[in-house]
Amino acid sequence: MTFPEIESKASSAANQTRYNRQLAEQAIAQAAAAAWADAADANRKLLALGPDVEAENRLAKALWELGELAAAREHYQAALALDPTNRIAERNIDRLRVLLVEAGERTVPAQAGSKAPVSIFVEETGKTGFAFLTALADPRKLAQVNPGDYVELTPEGNRLIAHSNGVRIGVVEPRVAARLLKLIADGNKYAAGVTSLGDKDVRIIIREIYQDPRNYGKVSFPTSAKLTDLRPYTRGTLIREEMELEEELEEDEEDDTIEDLDRVLPAEVTSDEAFEEEADDLEEG
Repeated sequence: MTFPEIESKASSAANQTRYNRQLAEQAIAQAAAAAWADAADANRKLLALGPDVEAENRLAKALWELGELAAAREHYQAALALDPTNRIAERNIDRLRVLLVEAGERTVPAQAGSKAPVSIFVEETGKTGFAFLTALADPRKLAQVNPGDYVELTPEGNRLIAHSNGVRIGVVEPRVAARLLKLIADGNKYAAGVTSLGDKDVRIIIREIYQDPRNYGKVSFPTSAKLTDLRPYTRGTLIREEMELEEELEEDEEDDTIEDLDRVLPAEVTSDEAFEEEADDLEEG
């Protein structure tokens, strides 16, 4: 092979690498903007060029958001075939196995604007806490919810109801709800997002976004754990950039971001004891 031929081959390989990277960045940006159909197309183009575990996971995520559960499972299975240790694909295959039985191969697409701002997923001592949901919606409705989705919290008597994607998905566990309901009654406001979903459980993070002057000195999430005052949920940096999910809040690398969140922060930031000790007066300990 002559030198010009070698040079031409190297140049072609570099161009191909650059094109692949551009397609991947395009797919990630489209997922961040919830343009799921476009994201699916971009990932299909990337896969047409050769095997790619991350592209398989991203395509599966996009298809899931579009309501194509069976097709999503196929691509997660393809990702797992390429990398048998891929936890993203493995976890989602397990979840889809249950959802396909209960919800069928197709469900309604995710609603526009369903993703929570990245800022919600930043842990801040006293301002954020985790909670599990009880009285979960049926699997067909839960099939429309994914890590990273925004959750609206609404008081209903002595319960705090969680809605996402326009449907009621569950009730905030009592130990957390009892305290928050008192603070909400006095003017506090909260936002929440889904951090993880299993076959039979949903976990959310709740953030205090406004403290009424009447609640001055009262913490929403008391904890005896001495964590740093501000810790990011996203992998390594405060922002994955709000409009750059490098695997969407699950963005499986997407789902992976949520996986990373679980790894960065302990599952129980706020202990039961903290709520029990301060349930009556809501004063900071």
